[in-house]
Amino acid sequence: MITTWQRYLRRHPHGVDTTVALVLFVVAFPGSFAGVDHLAAPAHGWLGVLLAGISCAALLWHRTRPRLVTAVAVLCATGMALAGYVMTVLLLAPLMAALYSLAERTDRKATRNFTLTAAALTVGASMTGGPAGESLALKVIGPIAYLLLPAAFGSTARFRTAYLDSVRARAEYAERTREEEARHRVAEERMRIARELHDVSAHHLALANAQATTAALLIRSHPEQAEKMVTALGETTATALREMKATVGLLRQQGDTPDDPLQPAPGLARLPALLDTHAAAGLTVALTTHGEVRSLTPGVDLTAYRIVQEALTNIAKHAHTSTADVALTYTHDRLAVRVTDHGTGPETTPGNGYGLIGMRERALSLGGQLHAGRRPSGGFEVTAELPLHPGSSDEDSTP
Repeated sequence: MITTWQRYLRRHPHGVDTTVALVLFVVAFPGSFAGVDHLAAPAHGWLGVLLAGISCAALLWHRTRPRLVTAVAVLCATGMALAGYVMTVLLLAPLMAALYSLAERTDRKATRNFTLTAAALTVGASMTGGPAGESLALKVIGPIAYLLLPAAFGSTARFRTAYLDSVRARAEYAERTREEEARHRVAEERMRIARELHDVSAHHLALANAQATTAALLIRSHPEQAEKMVTALGETTATALREMKATVGLLRQQGDTPDDPLQPAPGLARLPALLDTHAAAGLTVALTTHGEVRSLTPGVDLTAYRIVQEALTNIAKHAHTSTADVALTYTHDRLAVRVTDHGTGPETTPGNGYGLIGMRERALSLGGQLHAGRRPSGGFEVTAELPLHPGSSDEDSTP
């Protein structure tokens, strides 16, 4: 019921203002003719009715012109006090309503100035034109108290409205921030899955194409080698399907208890199998390791493997060479990965192509760096430096 009533008041503000003005006029009407204690009302009672009517009528514009309405109410109250009326709460009711609306809709300075001015003029007029036998309480204390109360209540209502607005604004900002963060996380997840799909598909498709091309060339002159190449082609496509299924499975996982657990992410431990796959396609890769082999976090292990995989894929596709070198260098806090070839093909210019972009993004996401470009002595080189413990300082890393 309260909610319905409040909704009705918000939808009909002019009707509410008209009703309030009429009620206040009805309240002020008897105050223009009634006396207080032994003090009789002035003989010209209709003057009080007229001034009260003007004050109440002015209240119809208190929402749009609160200062003007308050000024009119102050002048009317001052006129009644000069005419000899006892300024009771009945006659001050229109001015009290105007001060409340002023305090609710304007700032603190305007409220203070209008309230003090209204109290000073009303009390001064009562002291000047009020009945001779009127007590000091009726002339001074009563009007001041009647005028300060609505100003205080109006200021409280303004503070409460400002507080509720700030709470609502903070809630909207928090909701908007959560939505933006959710969209950002979704975009990051899409980019991660896109990189995985690119690495898996590009690598295996390039090997499959090289193996199929070689098998077609050898099928007549060297049928045994062609048979081995076709067998290797089958293993390549089977591996591609398994990794593709594992990667796409990330999109299907919902909840905390998946039916089919995913295979572990590949790492440097699978480098020999990767190099054997390339060897079957005609690219001989020499792997060298420098320094003491250290344990890697899953993210660094996967990133290092994908960088080597993508670099070898680019060599197989573009370098026009049958040899390549992969060097892994371990230090106390970093892993350096270097993939080189001596080919003469038109490798992709560094910075272009999704493969190089993906490798660089992987390295940067861990706090590392990657450089790719032509070698002065010929061929192409990809060099990456990855922290062994991303997110930790050098002092915290294993010595």
